[in-house]
Amino acid sequence: MTRKFVRFLMSAALALPAVAQTAPAPSAPLPAAPSAATSSAAAAPMATNATGTKLGTINLEQAIFASNEGQRDFEQLSKKLEPKQTELKGMNDEVESLKKQLSTQGDKLNDDARGTLVKQIEEKQKKLERNVQDARDDAQNQQSEIGQRILQKMGPLIVKYAADNGFGIIIDTSNPWPQGPVLWAGPSVDITRAIVDTYNAQSGVPAPAKPAAAKPAAPVTKPATTPATAAPKAPGSPK
Repeated sequence: MTRKFVRFLMSAALALPAVAQTAPAPSAPLPAAPSAATSSAAAAPMATNATGTKLGTINLEQAIFASNEGQRDFEQLSKKLEPKQTELKGMNDEVESLKKQLSTQGDKLNDDARGTLVKQIEEKQKKLERNVQDARDDAQNQQSEIGQRILQKMGPLIVKYAADNGFGIIIDTSNPWPQGPVLWAGPSVDITRAIVDTYNAQSGVPAPAKPAAAKPAAPVTKPATTPATAAPKAPGSPK
């Protein structure tokens, strides 16, 4: 699974509706969780008797999301968050409607009516922002719980795979350089796919069902009849 898919998954599962003006950006996904780069040291056991010399890399964030268990659990989280997304969108639409009312009718209102409308907008705006932040924090915590649970079980597999295949060190590439430690690494040293396959086999969680492909449209066939004005075929040439 590519980082593009991971970003798409995070955005689809955890992006919250836009909050006008001072609220968070509408297209910004929630902070990625878990932070595999910072949690891997605590989650993966240390191999004290490693004798290998090869260097390998793994994208732990990608491995978590690419696993069957990760795909299943994050899809469930996405569905769980849908009611909250709908609620926040409704609140945001209400604020936008009041702002539009102020913009179109503000000069026609007296000072008291205009002041009341402005105060109402400010109160609803602040409430919306608080609810958005609370929803983001809650979603991030639930992401972290899923990721940490998978990572705790995946860590021993990584250590065993490294020991069995002669690796002396495995570096996490979840964060690209310069935030991460690896400037460049070829695909030949990456063990992400191998770890995902091993984890899937051990977890017993089936792969998510793929959406049914749309049936192809029936081909349009031309009528078999020949127009009456068609010229007759030329006779065959004599031998």
